[in-house]
Amino acid sequence: MSIWDELVGQGPVVGSLREVVANPSAMTHAWLFTGPPGSGRSNAARAFAAALQCDRGGCGECESCRMVAAGSHPDVSLIRTEGLSIGVDTARDYVRRAALAPAIGRWQILIVEDADRLTDQAANALLKSIEEPAPASVWMLCATAVDDVMVTVRSRCRPVLMRTPSVEAIAGLLASRDGIDPTAASAAAAASQGHIGRAKLLATDEDARARRRDMLGIPLGVTSLGDCLERAQRIVDEAAVRAAEYSDQYDASELADLKESWGVEDRGRRPVGFAKELSALTKDQDRRRKRRARDSIDGVLIDLLAFCRDVVAMQVAPGSELVNADVASDVANAAESWTPESALRRIDAIVECRAALDANAVPQLALERMMSRFLA
Repeated sequence: MSIWDELVGQGPVVGSLREVVANPSAMTHAWLFTGPPGSGRSNAARAFAAALQCDRGGCGECESCRMVAAGSHPDVSLIRTEGLSIGVDTARDYVRRAALAPAIGRWQILIVEDADRLTDQAANALLKSIEEPAPASVWMLCATAVDDVMVTVRSRCRPVLMRTPSVEAIAGLLASRDGIDPTAASAAAAASQGHIGRAKLLATDEDARARRRDMLGIPLGVTSLGDCLERAQRIVDEAAVRAAEYSDQYDASELADLKESWGVEDRGRRPVGFAKELSALTKDQDRRRKRRARDSIDGVLIDLLAFCRDVVAMQVAPGSELVNADVASDVANAAESWTPESALRRIDAIVECRAALDANAVPQLALERMMSRFLA
């Protein structure tokens, strides 16, 4: 199996990257992979990294390809954050690594999964390494949009634009790779709005499908300010549950590892310096939980945007294919009770809420403001 096989619907990108692998003179030391969530930005960067290190251009079978896929290749570093940002200290650590000669491969490759989360100081720390790279260093930055990356950094990177995979391409991958029934795969692919990971979750997890249907019912029957406040709280509470499910599995093991490394017992004196390390760990865990909650809220807002889009489509273009075909009856009810103008007003409210959350607004307040504009 080639390392390129899971880049669904990205034929032009795969072709361009393969040409670079086959023609080293076309190689660039800094790349910027951009595209919508779920389009496979980091997967494309990892596949490209594997191909650059592989003697056969990304066969997917050799030891080098397997190590890159497993995240254990000594010359391929993956930089990601579970917090809200990537700080300057982290950036400086990887800048130093970029200056090292490769241990076993051709290149010293550094993949920044969330380049849009680099602080200004962290981006400036990377800038010098990108402007004057070591002979064998390669930076691969990933972000949702070019504008999300500092202009001085992005201007020195070669752009790679990913596109949203088609419903057919995602459904085909789920059917062939995961053995999912084609009908269920198509429904999940449509509901995922181009996000391959979410499509698999929706196709295989009934609880995830039920949660989605519940969230899509939020815009219906909003008639009072009390309804607005209650439904904003539902979104916040759901996000907190999802964040806890993700974070709790790591928090306890990380604390146990920290205690073991310091030789700390549950009772007794604690070594000097342990309290500082414990405080740093707690802050990191809080940031991770906060980010997961924000990401969960944003996922709900994206679903609500698609729901409102379906309502407008049903009103002005009957017979159009719906994103949320599985809740077509709810879409029809909304189409009967809303006007096209009020549906567009709801879309504007959701877009403004997402922008407010990006600007670090308090989620509860941003959602309450959004819901207040859902009043008929």
